[in-house]
Amino acid sequence: MLLAAYAAYTALAIWNYADIDETQFADVAIVLGASAWGDEPSPVFLERINHGIWLYKNAYVDTLIFTGGVGDGDAYSESSVARNFAIEQGVPEQDIFIEELSSITEENIYHAVVIMRDNDWESALIVSDPLHMKRAMLMAEDAGITAHSSPTPTSSYQSLRTQLPFLAREVFFYIGYLIFR
Repeated sequence: MLLAAYAAYTALAIWNYADIDETQFADVAIVLGASAWGDEPSPVFLERINHGIWLYKNAYVDTLIFTGGVGDGDAYSESSVARNFAIEQGVPEQDIFIEELSSITEENIYHAVVIMRDNDWESALIVSDPLHMKRAMLMAEDAGITAHSSPTPTSSYQSLRTQLPFLAREVFFYIGYLIFR
């Protein structure tokens, strides 16, 4: 009973956090990886990349960090697919950094923070899907960076039918992170 109540409480907290948008000026935007389909971003990843590009073009950040390694059986890393797409959209290559070592959110954040520290950047906007933001922001806080939530204004998860499985997944991973962090 207690576990079910805690899971429900966590689901509500994640759902409510999805509406928090702290977009403000920062040194970088950390765009969290999602799958790439060959040399193209998946629809979920495309939303994140487009939001990062929007932040850059509207001068909220001077630099983009795309995260995500090479998935099983893939030829391209998520982050290299994102970089190539951003360059096609007019973002100068020198304003894009990538990390290709990660396969999960915690690794996305860790490797992006290494890039930040190597370049003496202090603040970041974290870019991901709204329902992913609570966990991502907790990980950024644990990594010791000044981070602000900047969820994608659009998402591939539009209907309740697609949002509920994503929410259930986030509840599972959020609680798991709290236990093992």
